[in-house]
Amino acid sequence: MAYSTAENLIRHVTLRQLQIFEAVVRLKGYTRAAEALHLTQPTVSMQVKKLSEAIGSSLLEKVGNTLSTTAMGNEVYTSAQKILGSMVELGESAVALEGVVRGPLRIAVITTAKYFMPHLLGEFITMYPEVKPMLKVTNRSRVLERLKSNEDDLLIMGQVPVELDVEAHPFIDNELVVVASTRHPLSQCSDISLQQMSEERFLVREAGSGTRLAIERLFADQGLEIQPYMELGSSEAIKQAVMAGLGISVLSRHNLRLELAGNHIAILDVKGFPLFYRWYAVHLKGKKLSLVSSTFLDFLLQQGKEMLQQIPEGQAGVASVK
Repeated sequence: MAYSTAENLIRHVTLRQLQIFEAVVRLKGYTRAAEALHLTQPTVSMQVKKLSEAIGSSLLEKVGNTLSTTAMGNEVYTSAQKILGSMVELGESAVALEGVVRGPLRIAVITTAKYFMPHLLGEFITMYPEVKPMLKVTNRSRVLERLKSNEDDLLIMGQVPVELDVEAHPFIDNELVVVASTRHPLSQCSDISLQQMSEERFLVREAGSGTRLAIERLFADQGLEIQPYMELGSSEAIKQAVMAGLGISVLSRHNLRLELAGNHIAILDVKGFPLFYRWYAVHLKGKKLSLVSSTFLDFLLQQGKEMLQQIPEGQAGVASVK
């Protein structure tokens, strides 16, 4: 009996092969895909090879050190995302029909949100113990990559990307303040101008971070420019550098409860500060939220702010997230 090309694909291509290939392309390599899927690299390579053989065309090519999809590989990647996405939706629909809030909840947050998100998740899990949270903490550029590839149910960030078609739900305030060592001369001053600030040793996050974008925009509006004294990769590193007297910086007040309670850091009285932004729960426009993720979004919008206000002083900065 002769089979058509489409029938051959259905008979020989497996969901597991599509899942592995999708991970290789999305994560830009065999090693990272193997780690994410808890497989060995030879297993990943073999399954991609079998998928190529079943389709009858090369799917990946290496140019220098960069792994790229061929024209056919790009078609397979797009189809794999649709098929795997449909399978996830099918499973979520089955759970939703039961009316029970349970299953995985995939949340990615920018680094500065790690100080309050564990508390919100903890309260949510108390209400819905059958939910299995997966929290990814990373920088803004990586969060945007995850958003583009639809890796998570919801993403928490302070600056909504204008280059992507998303739905953004504001749920709590993000108050940005200027901080310095308690020994810094400006800690005893009031009504400090932005001009004075621009002349100080400024500690900043990496280029592209939400807080840095907000501060650069504020200074640019006044015809001023920050000359970074040090660029550090996390808010925690900046706090330590500020307390050591290396310079001043701008941080979210949510990150400072422990330091403020212990009088280890000072908030400066600067004109135009504090700056008030919002924390947003973001997802791609048109994304169908599962029962778990839609319930968590409702929780953020209705109870998140009230719950955060009840966190005892000095505890919001203690949470450890990996």
